[in-house]
Amino acid sequence: MSKEQEKHKILILGVSGYLGGEIYKELYPYFRTYGTYFTPNKLHEANKQFFHYNVEEDDIWEILEATRPSIIISALRGDFHAQTIAHIHLAEYALRHKSKIIFLSSANAFDAYSKFPSYENDKTLSHSIYGHFKIKIENMLLRMPKRQVAIIRLPMVFGQNSPRIQEMKQLILEKEAVEIFPNLIMNVTLDRKVTQQIHYIINRNKYGIFHSGSTDLVHHDEFFKDILAMISDTTVQLKHVFTTNEDRYLAVLPKFNRLPKHLQLTSHTVIEELQK
Repeated sequence: MSKEQEKHKILILGVSGYLGGEIYKELYPYFRTYGTYFTPNKLHEANKQFFHYNVEEDDIWEILEATRPSIIISALRGDFHAQTIAHIHLAEYALRHKSKIIFLSSANAFDAYSKFPSYENDKTLSHSIYGHFKIKIENMLLRMPKRQVAIIRLPMVFGQNSPRIQEMKQLILEKEAVEIFPNLIMNVTLDRKVTQQIHYIINRNKYGIFHSGSTDLVHHDEFFKDILAMISDTTVQLKHVFTTNEDRYLAVLPKFNRLPKHLQLTSHTVIEELQK
């Protein structure tokens, strides 16, 4: 472990969630890494680096004081009001201790726009409660010194064990229809690539807004059909959902804050990974 890596103590909020758990797997061999979990299991309870945390009932200050992280990665889920209070406390701690916050945001920060894909410096605007919440946290963090914040906006995240793939398999098993959105144009990303990007941001002390999605665009229905063809030998029932008569974009494309070539990906990269 290098001196640069030794000096970082990392706290991942939401390590019992899918992406939080994947981030922990990527980082713990290299850094002193702590995590919070809400859904207990034997592995979490046995790991002395993990702390049980209920965002609606517990004060994050106690865990911050116990771990003294130099980097906080927020992959929290749960009640939006409780999360907002928690992030206010995270920002206060980070300002006091000069720590860095890496916040996992969402393409939904742009879901009010439908005519074009969105880039890092575009103005956020959302019609959804979820997107509005993500924007609220983003704006709060962006008022901090810029070197102390990295915001990672994620499109749909896939991986062999990702919730979306598991949900598809369950629907196929139960002979239920899988929803596809023919008019939705999006980009996608891979769990493994997201964790590598975060690792790079930590190692190189990067900051700002990052769009973690593929550099190309796909139609939701075509992309899902490709995945379904891989994971099922039988004909899958499809439910076509038309939210609009015209093509609608929900894509976060990287443009101004690009990561190195080996950390970029295309939608084909995602399909290749799912075929393994």
